[in-house]
Amino acid sequence: MSRLVTLIGGSGFVGTALAENLARQGWRIRVAVRNPARAMRLKPLGELGQISAVQADIRIPDTIRRAMEGADAAVNLVGILAEKGGQRFADVQAKGAGIAATAAALAGVRAFVQVSAIGADPASPALYGRSKAEGEAAVLAAFPAAAVVRPSLIFGAEDGFTNRFARLMALAPVIPVIASATRFQPVAVGDVAQAIAVLLQREESSGLWELGGPDILSMREIMQFIARETGQSKPFVETPDAVARLLAAFGFLPGAPLTHDQYLMLQRDNVANPALPGLADLGITAAALAVLAPEWLARYRPGGRFATAA
Repeated sequence: MSRLVTLIGGSGFVGTALAENLARQGWRIRVAVRNPARAMRLKPLGELGQISAVQADIRIPDTIRRAMEGADAAVNLVGILAEKGGQRFADVQAKGAGIAATAAALAGVRAFVQVSAIGADPASPALYGRSKAEGEAAVLAAFPAAAVVRPSLIFGAEDGFTNRFARLMALAPVIPVIASATRFQPVAVGDVAQAIAVLLQREESSGLWELGGPDILSMREIMQFIARETGQSKPFVETPDAVARLLAAFGFLPGAPLTHDQYLMLQRDNVANPALPGLADLGITAAALAVLAPEWLARYRPGGRFATAA
């Protein structure tokens, strides 16, 4: 019988790429989500009956225990960028991660991967970063052999970053830039999915893994790249830090909602620690933003995807 993997929170951006990857490798996939109807779109990624969905909430231990029954491996993909709708960082990213790892250990799961983020740090000024670090600690306490994966900014055809700013650039008379000097190491969603898939099959995969792409780019450089690929020649206007801090207190910065907590996260670089293992150690050649992104950014060009980029 083929192996069974439980993907907690597996209906999102990374979960979709991971489900497709694992389905190609012959895994049976159980997607555990609060609303199983949202996971139905994943079913065509596999063979008939290969991908199923079950109701589970990472804040409710009994639902997670049921989702782990009979699983050979599990991945916790649950995370939030802001506290809203009754979801809190402490409950979802800290306590919830521990609940998932504990359930996996009790179910006899062989391999467990916790998807965290670069910036997870118990000393982070942001609740997001602190809760991610607390979640990592809870996972490793409950499941010492777990692998903790920390990606940098993840990009892909359906991402919420390059697409959001491409839409903004198409509409705004000027292009606002915040935290322009903050550096990122954009990593392709397919590479993150492949890294998780490899970790699930390794005999020894425990510890921290930081995943970054081949290029380190400032926020301004990323924005300039998006502008070029979408044929936009509008002026860039940097948002002064004092103004950004004030606007973030109200939950908004030019072009996109931004909480004060997210503003705090943007004050630190989001780059993989070279002292920690990463994609190359898993035998993965990282794909560059400049190579993959033009394919989907082309649709934002004035005149459509077949127009010439500026």
